[in-house]
Amino acid sequence: MNQATSIPTRFARLLAVGLVLTAVSAHAREEAVVKLDPEGETQLVHPDIYGHFAEHLGHCIYGGIWVGEDSDIPNTRGIRNDVVEALKELDIPVLRWPGGCFADEYHWRDGIGPREDRPSMINTHWGGVVENNHFGTHEFFDLVEMLGTKAYISGNVGSGTVQEMMEWVEYMTSPADSPLANERRANGRDEPWKLDYFGIGNESWGCGGSMRPEDYADLYRRYNTFVKNYGPRIFRIACGANSFDLNWTEVMMDRAARNMDGLSLHYYTLPTGSWRDKGPATGFGEDAYLATLSNTLKMDQLIADHDAVMDKYDPDQRVGLMVDEWGIWTNVEPGTNPGFLYQQNSLRDAILAALNFHIFHKHADRVRMANIAQMVNVLQAMILTDGPRMVKTPTYWIFEMFKVHQGEENLALGIECPEYGDGDLEIPVISASATRNPDTGIIHLSIVNTHPNEETRVLFDFGEQPSMAVGRVLTADAVDAHNTFENPHVVEPTEFTSVSFEESGMSVLMPPKSVVMLTLQ
Repeated sequence: MNQATSIPTRFARLLAVGLVLTAVSAHAREEAVVKLDPEGETQLVHPDIYGHFAEHLGHCIYGGIWVGEDSDIPNTRGIRNDVVEALKELDIPVLRWPGGCFADEYHWRDGIGPREDRPSMINTHWGGVVENNHFGTHEFFDLVEMLGTKAYISGNVGSGTVQEMMEWVEYMTSPADSPLANERRANGRDEPWKLDYFGIGNESWGCGGSMRPEDYADLYRRYNTFVKNYGPRIFRIACGANSFDLNWTEVMMDRAARNMDGLSLHYYTLPTGSWRDKGPATGFGEDAYLATLSNTLKMDQLIADHDAVMDKYDPDQRVGLMVDEWGIWTNVEPGTNPGFLYQQNSLRDAILAALNFHIFHKHADRVRMANIAQMVNVLQAMILTDGPRMVKTPTYWIFEMFKVHQGEENLALGIECPEYGDGDLEIPVISASATRNPDTGIIHLSIVNTHPNEETRVLFDFGEQPSMAVGRVLTADAVDAHNTFENPHVVEPTEFTSVSFEESGMSVLMPPKSVVMLTLQ
């Protein structure tokens, strides 16, 4: 979980998410126009774009998801009931585990069998704490089944062996009367699990082995050979680039494209652009708010650049781009373990998440998965816990509001809108994305007003005007507003009624610093 610090400044001014944007004069700041492009191609918004990530890091697993069967916190087989109940409301499509950097020091045999007999280890990447391995393969798949989601496991290439990876896949997925399948049965699971995705290593350019792309490409092909299909075919994901490293993508596509189904990509939004001092999660000023959103919009150009390289070797777009680590990374909360990456989550972060989803929709022809980092208590989390207490973050509500986009057809839009900024750094005020349910024809329209101080009226022209709009809005009094254990409802969706139908189209009055979701019929 790292990325290069030098991000080209030429991407500071990006076209807004989804679409062709034209800045208008300053006197028209309060108006924007969004039109449906009747000639634009529709692309399926892959549900897995709304995926999640849970690593053995800080209190993501222990305390956040796993409390143990003897805990006073209500649980089912050791997994927190309140967290599962909250996460189920998000319709999570896929969950990535056990890392992250942790994956390349994780040895799966340490996490099976009676918990009292499992060996402990030191989590050298994250805080140097002792890991007791009480949450292992069986517990992960138990969580997967509770959530009704798909499993994405990252295998150990950095410190593991080919045999170890091969045997783990057999242990999880083989229905045979064989030693490894029977060992799984002896540990309490008769039927094999369905393993949808398998990542062969993680960040092999960094914490996963500090490899050159040429070295990893050869190693990937070797390890991939021994990921066997004992049941439904496993989708194999190769370690991709660190943010803007196009050479890594070039080498991987040249040497191993035919051996992979997906290639990962990691990009974190740093408010300051510097790893040394990333900026606080709350208490920031408007300049930091603007810089953060500007940095997150670079995801658009980042995906476009890697997609262009992939197109050279895969013009039919068979290989998916999997953005399996993304989100905002700020300084940790004062007084917390620096290795636990615990940060608050504000309205700014919710707006940031919405902007990224619009970008993923735009690139739905290539982007097949994205995994927010991370699910609980780490970085841009959905949920924060403190002992028995739990709170849903503003980002949680974006996932809850946007879940209707999953599996729908992305509609091409054209946007004309003013820009917000200080002259040297400006971003589009309005971002929008529309998807259509292929069965019902209902359109779901999500809109973001990035301006922190001014409302913006947006006129929508969809050709055939809808007859009804039902909506919700997420906003608050301040861009750093956030939910706490003491005040858990500061930022959460409310009914949105500022929609009118005119001869020229549907008019929506967007509050400052807001995200709106409309259902159009």
